[in-house]
Amino acid sequence: MRQEGFTRLAHRLAEVRPSADPVRDLTALVSAYLGNALEHPDLYRVMFDANFEPEDAKAADDTLEYLVQAAERGRRDGRYREDVVALELATQSWAIAHGVVSLVANGPLPRGTLDHGAALLTALFVSVGDQPRRCHRSVRRGWRLPA
Repeated sequence: MRQEGFTRLAHRLAEVRPSADPVRDLTALVSAYLGNALEHPDLYRVMFDANFEPEDAKAADDTLEYLVQAAERGRRDGRYREDVVALELATQSWAIAHGVVSLVANGPLPRGTLDHGAALLTALFVSVGDQPRRCHRSVRRGWRLPA
């Protein structure tokens, strides 16, 4: 089951097509992560249950790699400072997504809680060097949640 969860997540992330805006892309990947968790809440819980081992231990790393690549593009394109480590930024972005969606998918907070994710991502990206207005526009363009 855990393997199936990461396989579905990988397919969902692969559907996010890169654009000329890496900040939008990283946000869109986070949104895809949220959408996957909301559409498959039981599978989502199992994905992060350490009592279950995936068949392919690399599966979780492979999904994170989508975010790492978008973060690296942002650094290369000058949206983030040169000293930003793409893996760290990707992990921080994932942590924001995981936090807000866990509060909603597993209770106890209402779905509107997800809206905080965009503001948290904006604050994170600005903290690593992106320009506030440009960042806000990029995050707004990438932030799409299922109805």
